[in-house]
Amino acid sequence: MDEIYIRKVLNGDSDAFRYLIRNYKDIAYSLAMSVVKDEYAAQEVVQIAFVKAFTKLSTFKGKSKFSTWLYRIVINEAFNAIRKRKRETVSFEGTPAFTTPDVDSFSQEMDAEEQRYYINEALKILSAKESLVLRLFYLEENSIDEITAMTGWTASNIKVLLHRGRNTMKEILMKQFNTDKKILQS
Repeated sequence: MDEIYIRKVLNGDSDAFRYLIRNYKDIAYSLAMSVVKDEYAAQEVVQIAFVKAFTKLSTFKGKSKFSTWLYRIVINEAFNAIRKRKRETVSFEGTPAFTTPDVDSFSQEMDAEEQRYYINEALKILSAKESLVLRLFYLEENSIDEITAMTGWTASNIKVLLHRGRNTMKEILMKQFNTDKKILQS
């Protein structure tokens, strides 16, 4: 279906691009949010990415899915936004302390809504690359090969990021869960 709308846009029907925006805006925002970790910055990244996709649509060769091509643009713009922000500000955030409680007991004590909350909070704390790879692999259910196509990173780099991201997420979740548990017991 994407091909039909892409052809329409390339033939001068700019309104046909709305279909592509509607189909991909939510995932594009989710990917941008994984990297920039700020709602307004993520919205700006998505807008810039869609404008760039529209203006560069003629360069899309169709060798991959349109979504892969678009998500690569979103990811690149998100990392550009981070680089720009780093030049403007300095971050003093610390890293989480290491703890090793049982993850199964952690997840069993919460309902699905609480789990989503803690996971989203942890994704905000993770590094941009780890957060992005975890979101693409687990939440968007992309394969390693698809993530490689979207990011331009090697498969081994993605596997390392997945491994580190899972470990860091475990640490963050357990720390947050233990902190909240202590607050509730007070």
